[in-house]
Amino acid sequence: MASLIIYGATGYTGRMASEQAASIGLDFAIAGRTEQKLKTLASQLQVPYYVFDIHQSTLIDQTLRNTSVLLNCAGPFMRTATPLMEACIRNGTHYLDISAEIASYQQAQELDQTAKAAGVMLLPGCGGSVAMLGCLASHAVDQVRNPKSIDIALHVAGSMSRGSAMSAAETATAGPLRLLDGQVVEHDISNTADFDFNDGSGPVASFPVTLPDLLTISRSSNIGDVRTFAHASGDGFPTGDLGLLPDGPTAAGRDAAPYHAAVRVTSEDSHVTRAVLHTVNGYTFTTLASVEAAKRVLDNQAKSGFQTPAVIFGTDFLLAIPRTEIMITSPEDENL
Repeated sequence: MASLIIYGATGYTGRMASEQAASIGLDFAIAGRTEQKLKTLASQLQVPYYVFDIHQSTLIDQTLRNTSVLLNCAGPFMRTATPLMEACIRNGTHYLDISAEIASYQQAQELDQTAKAAGVMLLPGCGGSVAMLGCLASHAVDQVRNPKSIDIALHVAGSMSRGSAMSAAETATAGPLRLLDGQVVEHDISNTADFDFNDGSGPVASFPVTLPDLLTISRSSNIGDVRTFAHASGDGFPTGDLGLLPDGPTAAGRDAAPYHAAVRVTSEDSHVTRAVLHTVNGYTFTTLASVEAAKRVLDNQAKSGFQTPAVIFGTDFLLAIPRTEIMITSPEDENL
């Protein structure tokens, strides 16, 4: 039995993660629902494969029984995260995923104590915005005396994959959410904010969005007031018939569309510290970060219960991703 199983391996990001895992020599297998697709990819990568869906609990248990880590790349995660988290807890397998859906993080919170009792780590968002923004926020918070609130924005560039777009449309909340005094509450959609991503464009308007970073940033920083925003360029948020979208951006398209992020951390005495993140395209980042996370967990860098990449791996985790840097752009001496 392989040490690592990548579930949803034949999807756009799952395939790239599987290819990355093979390129660095990890001991892994692939899994999913469609045998022919799995068989073809397994043959290309020279790895074992397993066929099961999220409702086949007996078959899942047989597959996971001697597996150390499961990396779930199969969205929408509102359908796959809970049954696979529960299966991992039953079988003593660490759970990782690449979800951008807040519901799966809320479920991880609910399963926290059960996972701790089983000695299992739940690490949703080991790639993507949660790793990006969590490490950026932690880096900035470390510079601030008595931090009180965090506003953070992601600059989404390039096009979306078909799976991501359809998942986002299906899981969208009625309106954006924020964290206030530790509670998830509604955030006025008209409450836009300007962020300077330090990319030469100057401050640009960003709109409120519901990102799971509301929960993960609060968990890693112990700050109960968090707002998340996004600024899109290119086809970051497509409309129309999403089923007609291509599988995802090409390698050239990803290379031409790097991501940026910006954070403001406000202290108790109303001083603000700003920092920015520059990195590769989100899909490239997710591929590299999720496989790097799986490798580290296989190397016993894990802690039971619901965890975040910033807590488990530290802010230096981002240094494992090429073309990634974090910069403090204003220290804690600027009035808000």
